[in-house]
Amino acid sequence: MVMWPERPVALAGTRATTLPSGTVLPSPLISVIVAAHDLQGSLENCLKSILTQSFRDVEVIVVLDRSAECPADLVDAYAQRDGRVSVVQLDGSVGIGQVRNAGAEHATGDYLLFLDSDHIVKGATLQAMADRLQTADEPDILLFGHTRLHRGRSWPGTAEGVLSLLGRNPFTPIDHPELFGVPAYAWDRLLRRDLWIRQALAFPDGLHEEIAVVHRALLGADRIAVLKWECVQISRRLTQHPAGSPGGTHFDVFNRYEESFGLLKGHGGLDAAAPFLFTRMIRHCLFVLNLSGCLSRTERPQFFQQAVEHYRRFLPDGYERPDGREGVKFQLIAGGTYSAFEAAKLTNLAGLARGVVSRGR
Repeated sequence: MVMWPERPVALAGTRATTLPSGTVLPSPLISVIVAAHDLQGSLENCLKSILTQSFRDVEVIVVLDRSAECPADLVDAYAQRDGRVSVVQLDGSVGIGQVRNAGAEHATGDYLLFLDSDHIVKGATLQAMADRLQTADEPDILLFGHTRLHRGRSWPGTAEGVLSLLGRNPFTPIDHPELFGVPAYAWDRLLRRDLWIRQALAFPDGLHEEIAVVHRALLGADRIAVLKWECVQISRRLTQHPAGSPGGTHFDVFNRYEESFGLLKGHGGLDAAAPFLFTRMIRHCLFVLNLSGCLSRTERPQFFQQAVEHYRRFLPDGYERPDGREGVKFQLIAGGTYSAFEAAKLTNLAGLARGVVSRGR
């Protein structure tokens, strides 16, 4: 294994890193941290998509634990062939939070990009990122678009509509509270490593680990910029991260949003973000409830009741529910009756079935 012998420490205001021994090394612009769990056999495509780009000012830190899904031989081979690749080996089987934290701890670049084995960095993306960082005068966060590959078709990410409306000038979270209404992903943004250190950011154990970390980073950023490119493509067949998280459950989502609302409360001037965050939270809960396999039959009513409690606890004053069918689902959560929620779901499924039959005639 190619390992980091010492933990690097950034030199403020320079593109260099000093090791505890006093050795000074040049720092790359971007540190790409890749979780090596490879359930779909796509890790090699991920690494190729990074390393074959014309932009070279990058390091790739591949983090493995002792899981059988981590192809150590493949990663070692890339580390031997390309000096930009290093490997961090963790003991035991750990969750994605610890994997990403270990990668960030060993990073030396100015910016962190967290990727998974089923991500592809498209085209000349890294150069476009570097160019945008320069024109935006090195913001704390650079947001960008992504796509999902499903059944041979590429679908734009949920945040596309919001990002498309943002201007070229850097901004603060107070300027655009709607950012708290888009899914909180770690892999559709560059985070300045100084921000990561300054805010003492770290992913927690458990599932849905990105939520509060992404929101804490947004709140700690002085300047945010956007690159209107679909930079990353994800081809995940599963909704849960392939690394999983030992001991984690989908009930972890409630603690994540509770923390995020606490962060908003402690940050002056962001009351306008609460309705966006609230909408995102209920959409997330509905997603878990509606997706087959997320919850057992016993867990479903328990999860629903916790969603009801969070709805009533964090409902912003003057909140307006979404229109249409989605608004009906919100109303069912607000009503707090699980049997009514399930009945509405069955009615909707029956309606869809009737539509299929009528179209087939």
